[in-house]
Amino acid sequence: MAFSTAHPLSSSSSSEDDDDSNYNGIRKPKLKASTMEDDPIFRPYLQIHGTSPSHSLSKIQAFLLASRSGALACLICLEKVRHSHPIWACKLGCYAIFHLPCIQNWARQSSNLVVERAMVRLSRDHFPEAAAFALENANWHCPKCRIEYPKILIPHTYVCYCGKLENPTPDPWIVSHSCGEFCNLPLKGNCGHECLLLCHPGPCPPCPRLIESPCFCGSNLEVRRCSAKDFSCNKPCSKLLACGLHQCQENCHNGSCTPCQKKGIHQCMCGKVKEERACSDKIFRCENPCGRELDCKKHVCSKGCHSGSCGVCELQGKMTCPCGNKEYKGIACDALVPSCGATCERMLNCGFHRCPERCHHGPCVDTCRIVMTKSCRCGSLRKQVPCYQSVVCERKCQIERDCGRHACKRRCCDGDCPPCSEICDRKLRCRNHKCPSRCHRGACAPCPLMVSISCFCGYTHFEVPCGTESEQKPPKCPKSCHITPLCRHASKCKPHKCHYGACPRCRLICEEQLPCGHNCQQRCHGPVPAPNPEFTLKPKKKKSIQQSCETPGSPCSPCQEIVLRQCLGQHIGTEQMMVCSNRTPFSCSNLCGNLLQCRNHYCQKSCHAIIDRSLILDGYAISNVTPESCEECTLPCQKERSPACPHPCPLPCHVKNCPPCKVLIKRSCHCGTMVHVFECALYNSMFEEEQQQARSCGGPCHRKLPNCTHLCPETCHPGKCPSPEKCSKKVTVRCVCLHLKKQWLCHDVQAACCNSKHDMREISRSQFGIGLLPCTSECDIACKKKTTNPEVHQRKITMMEDKAKPALLPKGRKRREHKQEIKRSSKLEKQVFQVITLTAQKWLLIATMVVLLLVFAYFGYHGLFWLSDWMNEVEARRLKNRYPRI
Repeated sequence: MAFSTAHPLSSSSSSEDDDDSNYNGIRKPKLKASTMEDDPIFRPYLQIHGTSPSHSLSKIQAFLLASRSGALACLICLEKVRHSHPIWACKLGCYAIFHLPCIQNWARQSSNLVVERAMVRLSRDHFPEAAAFALENANWHCPKCRIEYPKILIPHTYVCYCGKLENPTPDPWIVSHSCGEFCNLPLKGNCGHECLLLCHPGPCPPCPRLIESPCFCGSNLEVRRCSAKDFSCNKPCSKLLACGLHQCQENCHNGSCTPCQKKGIHQCMCGKVKEERACSDKIFRCENPCGRELDCKKHVCSKGCHSGSCGVCELQGKMTCPCGNKEYKGIACDALVPSCGATCERMLNCGFHRCPERCHHGPCVDTCRIVMTKSCRCGSLRKQVPCYQSVVCERKCQIERDCGRHACKRRCCDGDCPPCSEICDRKLRCRNHKCPSRCHRGACAPCPLMVSISCFCGYTHFEVPCGTESEQKPPKCPKSCHITPLCRHASKCKPHKCHYGACPRCRLICEEQLPCGHNCQQRCHGPVPAPNPEFTLKPKKKKSIQQSCETPGSPCSPCQEIVLRQCLGQHIGTEQMMVCSNRTPFSCSNLCGNLLQCRNHYCQKSCHAIIDRSLILDGYAISNVTPESCEECTLPCQKERSPACPHPCPLPCHVKNCPPCKVLIKRSCHCGTMVHVFECALYNSMFEEEQQQARSCGGPCHRKLPNCTHLCPETCHPGKCPSPEKCSKKVTVRCVCLHLKKQWLCHDVQAACCNSKHDMREISRSQFGIGLLPCTSECDIACKKKTTNPEVHQRKITMMEDKAKPALLPKGRKRREHKQEIKRSSKLEKQVFQVITLTAQKWLLIATMVVLLLVFAYFGYHGLFWLSDWMNEVEARRLKNRYPRI
């Protein structure tokens, strides 16, 4: 059992009292032996063995450390073992140290308890010799390792560790309870050498002497330490095995060789069976009976497989009847002996009665059925039952067991009650555990557990008995602390020893460069590393463990140098001389001039602290100035859009590029029959060829040719119609009187008009092709008929002119003009509404300013701040209503 421990470095690791630190007025010197090489106790041993310590040396060092730290405690009374107390140390097992009166009392009680237990079972009247032997050989055991000691070894005198000096006087210059001389006790293994250490607690270390020792098989000799003289050469053993025929094939080993495993064909003892068996198992017996004839030549041997002669026939010599009462002489061994006819009288298996049947061959009956009076084991019940039956009552034994606490409770107990099987479970003297032994008389054995108390790194540690750890303090460790300082003087700090708790603070001057360029002259106030856990003996629960964190350092004090300070707006030429640690911000009389958020205009307010840059001036933070934002730009955006378009940006003045123009523009096709709607940004971002291609409707041109009345037959295209003089449409050509008519091609009509020197643009549609044919005699007759009915003739001419009269405007153009008129009227209405709205807002702002002044005069700054927030909210709503796309 080991508890995790921690304790501050400042506390002393020695818990000795005044009587431990002073011997007759002489103060005990501090023995500072951080390593085994520096300790005079181990120096003679290490000069021979070397510098590699063994386990025994580490155990001795732990005993010495506990003794020097005042941590030795008696397991029986759990009191500290002082330097002036007489002690006794266990020499056979654990080497634990006890107070001499405590171990004497413990040994007497243990031996008396053994005698008391023996007397319960052995009475001097009935077993005098056994009782006397029990009194003489009442052993006692060590309280810790439970190794038994005879009664004659109950300690009576106080001797040193090696046993040469009785009642050693306390000497501050040697180990406590030691004589200061060489130990000289014989070492383990009976090598003949003696211990080279000074008189010491704990076990003697292994023998360090160098001797010439053979290996296990004896074929090699090597110079080795006496404590490690037994070794294997790892070569074949080659010793002759027990069979006397083969040699051992295993590598050099300790102890006897294994049986020979060579296989061969071997016979059994009787010679009937042959088997392949190992050489070490060549002599064996088969499962068949012997079967050889005996000397009488009438019977065969009934024994199993065996060697040698079978012996004489058992039936030769005197012959008796089956019950043995009558003898017969001169009868052959193979003759059947007759019965005598008397009662058998042979003893039955019960051992009390004899067989009541007549003399008979074969065994008697196994079950004795004679009725007799029997008593149970405890004697409380007597009953007549057949001899083969036993009598058991239901009465529970009330005799106390050897523990003296619990009754036997066994049914029909014969008085020899077994030991108590209950667990003692009484609280031990350590107050931490309960007795795990079976229920017993007398005091419980001390708690055998040891608590390890170590320094924080675990290099220096010792063990104390359970129950005494609350009075112990951690030992001083020679190792340096592993925690690296976090301040800027880590390379200059003096190293300190391993400890619990926080490391000592750095005492050097800070000398850290301040933001102003000067050095700090205070003591180091940098960050402190996380402290080690504090020394505690009770392990905390996992849920409650909180890992300690490092402590951040405090900032340096303000600088006291005189410096030049800029104004809040950081204008050039307005600096003032101020103390570095007490610089009051000020405002100059200049305008702010800071670029607004729109990056297009400048702030027109007076000098003020700017949110973006005025929080830190000359490397120092300003805490007593409230930054003020520059005025907001309320102008509309005046940037030129890319690609260029005639529409203004709908956003207020802003920093980034204007968004693409989403205004829908209408562009008619080249022939004018269809109107296309495009986004302005999309249409203007096209090349000219792409625009011309996008505007084409894909149908016929439908534009009138310049030289004739026909429409262009080409697909909708930009520019003039190609080759209008090559029109191939059929045209009705008439004479002047309109009587004659013929079908000509249009280009022939155009050629005839050009030859007649007529301008094609001046010819109306109704007159196109008229007059190109010469009149004939038929035309005169037709004219006379027309004059007879002039009204009808005039009506025809009017109808033809109406049909030929071209439309002033196409339907699509009329529709577009109608929509444009509606837009103009709606736009005018909107402008009127905006004028009214702006006028109302201006009057509202004037009223607000009046209310603002009244509130300021009545409520002061608090009312002014409230109204300012309200006004900002009203202004935000106004902008949102005016520019809903933002």
